[in-house]
Amino acid sequence: MSEPTTVKPVAPTFMEAFVFWLKLGFISFGGPAGQIAIMRQELVERRRWISEKRFLHALNYCMLLPGPEAQQLATYIGWLMHRTWGGVVAGGLFVLPGALIMMALAWGYVTFGNTTALQAVLWGIKPAVVALVLFAVYRIASKSLNHAVWWALAVASFIAVTFLHIGFPWVVAGAAIVGWITGELRPNWISGGHGDGKAKAHAAAVIDDDTPTPAHAHFSWPRSLALVIGFVALGVAVYAVLPSKALADMAEFFTSAALVTFGGAYAVLPYVTQAAVEKYQWLSTAQMMDGLALGETTPGPLILILTFVGYLGGVKSAVANSPFASGVLAASVVTFFTFLPSFMMIFAGAPFIESTRRSLKLQAPLTGITAAVVGVIASLAVFFAEHTFWPKGFSGTFDYLSAAIAIAALGAFVKFKRGPMETIAVCALLGLTLSAA
Repeated sequence: MSEPTTVKPVAPTFMEAFVFWLKLGFISFGGPAGQIAIMRQELVERRRWISEKRFLHALNYCMLLPGPEAQQLATYIGWLMHRTWGGVVAGGLFVLPGALIMMALAWGYVTFGNTTALQAVLWGIKPAVVALVLFAVYRIASKSLNHAVWWALAVASFIAVTFLHIGFPWVVAGAAIVGWITGELRPNWISGGHGDGKAKAHAAAVIDDDTPTPAHAHFSWPRSLALVIGFVALGVAVYAVLPSKALADMAEFFTSAALVTFGGAYAVLPYVTQAAVEKYQWLSTAQMMDGLALGETTPGPLILILTFVGYLGGVKSAVANSPFASGVLAASVVTFFTFLPSFMMIFAGAPFIESTRRSLKLQAPLTGITAAVVGVIASLAVFFAEHTFWPKGFSGTFDYLSAAIAIAALGAFVKFKRGPMETIAVCALLGLTLSAA
């Protein structure tokens, strides 16, 4: 295997980053595991805009937050590279394509009741995402699990999530405690060190392990407090001009939902379903299930199912002068208030996380969380593979063709070093071609 290059790549311009984040917004399939895998492959492996260690440091913080961790990770990295507007662009474009597609599908659902147009393309994409997630698990594990205790913690986290169905927040909390205890007893096992004291060689990156924290990322309590106040004021200002009680109810409910979505979208869906179907009656249970299916097969965070809920709720509540305007207005309000807290938590909290990079007492729990993340992503890979290769459950038939596409995609990543964008595009075309055959 060739040695990692030590030549530092050229830092991307704001426009180059803008184009990348826009592309990412259109191919970010596969839920958080797939999205994180795509970002890691593109940002760490191919473009080398950020090192593996810095990437995982940011990811660990995002995994601790409520809300969509992949979107928060994009916001964090965009902010680190290009200040506030970089974070706004990265996080916003991560959501915008999927939100617009979801609104279009919701319009088609309401107007025609037919949501199967993308199925052929998405059938080809799903196995590519399975391959990408498996490849990410291997790469992250090989680079971050440098001692038996971290391997054991990763396996324990996988078992806890997959078989014992323990909630993700509890797994993270337990991993943080194990990391803290390990740091107290064996500090040389923390911060990417090895038992023999030698560090692995790594490819040079724009934001490398030793790159100083940029001026805009220095932590300041007054600045973080001002940011929190500013975001709250923005939310209150938008809330104050909402023209109907139904929209105000949506703003209140989905803001609260965004603050309790620990463990990802699946953890919050029962809470949202109960409120949206039973309390507010924005849609029916059957419509909620259809929305979940759409969320599974569109780019962007799975939590964009809430955009679908908003669209149908707006149409039913007639919040504007036409069904289309009602749906778009309500869906926009729901999307805004769902993701506003995520931006606030990154911009206000990321500078503090950057300040902890060289603190052993804070790095030790994060090292434990990194190990848990490997296990959790592996669990999501198994979950996604199950639903891709056995679309009707284990009692149904095994989709050999889909599995063959996954194996071919994995070979493209491992053997031929192809990027996720081109591999997913080829698989999408393959799905379309095979469905027409």
